[in-house]
Amino acid sequence: MNGNQYTYMGTFYTIGYALFQIPGTLAVTRVRPSLYLFVNEIGWGIFTFAQAGAKTYNQMYAFRFMVGVFEASFFPSILYLMGSWYNKHELAKRIAIFHLSGSLGTSFGGYLQAAVYTTLDGVHGIGNWTKCKNRTHMLVNYRWLFIVCGCMTTPCAIGLLLVLPDLPSNTRVWYLSQEERKFALERSIALGRSQPGEKELNWTLIKRMLLTWKWYGLVLGYVVYGSSCQNTSYFAIWMKSAGYSVVERNVIPSCSYLISALCIFLWGFGSDLTGSRFAFVFGPLFYGLLPTGILAFWPKNKDLILFAFMTGGVQLMTAVFYTWANELLADDNELRALTISSMNGLQYSVAAWLPIVIFPQTIFRRGFPGTFGLVIAGLRKFLSRKSFQW
Repeated sequence: MNGNQYTYMGTFYTIGYALFQIPGTLAVTRVRPSLYLFVNEIGWGIFTFAQAGAKTYNQMYAFRFMVGVFEASFFPSILYLMGSWYNKHELAKRIAIFHLSGSLGTSFGGYLQAAVYTTLDGVHGIGNWTKCKNRTHMLVNYRWLFIVCGCMTTPCAIGLLLVLPDLPSNTRVWYLSQEERKFALERSIALGRSQPGEKELNWTLIKRMLLTWKWYGLVLGYVVYGSSCQNTSYFAIWMKSAGYSVVERNVIPSCSYLISALCIFLWGFGSDLTGSRFAFVFGPLFYGLLPTGILAFWPKNKDLILFAFMTGGVQLMTAVFYTWANELLADDNELRALTISSMNGLQYSVAAWLPIVIFPQTIFRRGFPGTFGLVIAGLRKFLSRKSFQW
């Protein structure tokens, strides 16, 4: 597999993921989230398994697209749900824990990939390497990895069905008593949270979206911020070009995910503790000038480049950003769901084409000055208090 084919696989996944963000998140304002997300998780698992049987790049592109479709609703829907239950002193830390679980999972994934690569190749006649029909390239399938990941998906789907509490207005979860459910709904209303169904899900929602600065400000700010975080995606590719082994390319980046997880945790807890959203959005992004600046100027010192990739995740303040979005739109339930999914979906829409434009794998260094500029643009946007009303 060459570098551009690797990028295309990611792009097809991103297209599916971006297209189904908004409809999926709006669906959970009308359908029980535990049931809706359970069905999506099962579809996610089916197409994860399907990737293990792919024979051509085109098949992989199709399967990656479908994985993106079924995965799309999960992240924004959980953010929307959390914003329906918690107050301003509780929300950021809980979104941070949810977000850092993804970083920890990715970190664990590096060790899992290394273990699969070294121990399961050829077991039961299933190899990690198969030839494409045109025989011009070798396709790295990591077939056992897809099988293992698919096996992990079904228990997660069952867990969603049994444990996810849905919304305060429709929760039926077994571990909450009737009194606790009543209290949760009353507290949500007392916090000024609009409840599902108070406003119709029709074209008036689009009108409300277009007439408020909040949708524009949040979406534009998140797209710029999210696009500035592209650098770490190319850590493993740089390591390969620098001569690191396959196992090192899987294990070493996992340490950067642990650093990211720690920072996500600190920013979320610090924001709830101090009550400041601005400080814990602007501060981490300001630090991002250092690693993105190093990569933009690409020094000859290999250790500096390694440092930049390892600490690039320090600027991740996603949990605080989504907390702020939930709080700003608490009085309009459907617009809150639409805005949260728009933030994530439109950022991924940009991510579907931006890497191809500025990060061609054959000369991926060309993209780093661009992400450095995006960090600067993001900082300027967040300093505009008149626009963002911090």
